[in-house]
Amino acid sequence: MILYSQPEFSPPAPCPYLPGRTMVYSFFFADSLNADELSWFLSRGWRKFGHYFFRPACPDCRACTPLRIPVQRFQPSRGQKRVLRRCSHVGVSFAPVRYEKELFDLYHVHSKVRFGQESTFDEFIANLHSSPCPNLLARYEDDGRLLGAGYLDLGSDGLSSVYFVFDPAASNLSPGIFSVLREIEETKKRGLAHYYLGYVVPGCERMAYKAGFHPHQLFCWEDGLWYEDGEEPKSPTPGVLHPFSGWTGPN
Repeated sequence: MILYSQPEFSPPAPCPYLPGRTMVYSFFFADSLNADELSWFLSRGWRKFGHYFFRPACPDCRACTPLRIPVQRFQPSRGQKRVLRRCSHVGVSFAPVRYEKELFDLYHVHSKVRFGQESTFDEFIANLHSSPCPNLLARYEDDGRLLGAGYLDLGSDGLSSVYFVFDPAASNLSPGIFSVLREIEETKKRGLAHYYLGYVVPGCERMAYKAGFHPHQLFCWEDGLWYEDGEEPKSPTPGVLHPFSGWTGPN
């Protein structure tokens, strides 16, 4: 791993998930991570876009909770099985990330319709097509038409969902749910243990769907351990892990 900067804190800003809260990230920039190094950071609550690695460090809040799915034990719910049937005509392929113009076109439309945001090509390349670690692109297609694209990081213990974009015209298919189901399946096929789905935030409706995949495990910021949903942490002692606690450097 090439570490471009030591962890530092972002300036306080309004929380994008919970009104009235303040958001602070711990972040650093890095390159050339191998699969073991990536998994080390994923297992400690870090996420990334491009070369930017981050995790919450809010002064009075620990609501953002990393969630991962132990894929060997995963069982889809009735509703999730309906999504699989609804999307049975959608072809899915996995390959290393490679740029194609239709990917940016899809990203641009998705950002504008879903979030009301104008996106730039430079932002798209920096966040999703300039990866410092092993990665995969999941393509979701219907009769040659690109319906969705899932960007994944490939660690030694699992796949991590970085970002998923889809054609808003295909919203009736529940493409976000379908993508998680197929990426869990791909993780299992590769003999990996975990599918990392980012943060779930109690009280934030748009993040609530993540907790609908069972079983799942949640990360405890205080002791740095993962617990089954509903399981009480073993250590009640409050604290905040140092950003690189336990890190012994690149192998």
